[in-house]
Amino acid sequence: MVRNPERRAALLDAAIGVLAEEGARGLTFRAVDTRAGVPAGTASNYFANREELLAQASVRTYERFTPDQAEWDNVFTGPRDRAKLVELMRATVTRLAADPNVYLATLELQLEATRRPELRRNITERVRADLDANIASHEEAAMPGDRDTVLVLYLALNRLVADYLTLPGVLSAEGSLDELVAKVVEHVVPES
Repeated sequence: MVRNPERRAALLDAAIGVLAEEGARGLTFRAVDTRAGVPAGTASNYFANREELLAQASVRTYERFTPDQAEWDNVFTGPRDRAKLVELMRATVTRLAADPNVYLATLELQLEATRRPELRRNITERVRADLDANIASHEEAAMPGDRDTVLVLYLALNRLVADYLTLPGVLSAEGSLDELVAKVVEHVVPES
């Protein structure tokens, strides 16, 4: 297999775009090559098969969702109250919604995982580890609430982003994305 990390990342980003726009059924090596603007056959030099392409695309979505160091550092700066949690959740949701293709590809990958046990196992492990890390960070930062607070925020905010990106008309009358995040946090986290 060819090992050019920049080209591999570009191919995975192209796969994410294909997943978001055409769904898992549209994800072919040819579609990835075309979207990446590379010669036909390039993706097949980087990924042994479609299963590997799907698995690596799911890893790449997480890489693209990872907050930068400044966002991580902000968690441990300032007060640890509900207003701070609103700020942090707004930053998270804004990051998730900023590149719709990445989030939509993630939804496609989760749907595809219902038909592919190995993909399901890999995505489940990654999402579970991420949720556990979020719980640990919340506790380490001494944010208001507990483990269940993080779980409910995870559930509510993921659904908020999904609806915001896929069915924006459902929530448009309820407020902006920032306002909706604040509503969720303020209803989940008691005022201190």
